[in-house]
Amino acid sequence: MYRVCFVCTGNICRSPMAESVFRAHVAQAGLDTLIEVDSAGTGGWHEGDGADPRTVSVLEGAGYEQDHRARQFRSSWFARLDLVIALDAGHLRDLRSLAPTPQDAAKVRLLRSYDPAATAAETDVPDPYYGSLDGFEECLELVEAASPGLLDAVREAVKEHTA
Repeated sequence: MYRVCFVCTGNICRSPMAESVFRAHVAQAGLDTLIEVDSAGTGGWHEGDGADPRTVSVLEGAGYEQDHRARQFRSSWFARLDLVIALDAGHLRDLRSLAPTPQDAAKVRLLRSYDPAATAAETDVPDPYYGSLDGFEECLELVEAASPGLLDAVREAVKEHTA
């Protein structure tokens, strides 16, 4: 099993959205028996809470399923994860500093690095939490734009992983 974990700050907006969208892409590609997808937050403020109602609304409106409970990312998880996807540069920095080894730090990547249309200046998925529903819709658009490239990369990694 190849394991991917999406990470944002509180695990109620961006990372559960990315988890739901990517899980749908994985299932549509017929890879759901080979790839496990989940999410977490760099902080534990919302542990046990469901996704933000605006996240749920945007996901359901776009036809994505979600069943989410927030949790905080733990350094010990690196041992069982193959890829850790940060939603912005701050998460990338925090996750790499949590990594117990250089090999674990190398597992951390930015989501938008998989979006061929994103420029070097557009690395972050902006945090929609303090804004309007428009921010959540933009978040979904950015996640959807990066998901095909991420799926291609994970598909290749799974081939190597299972070879």
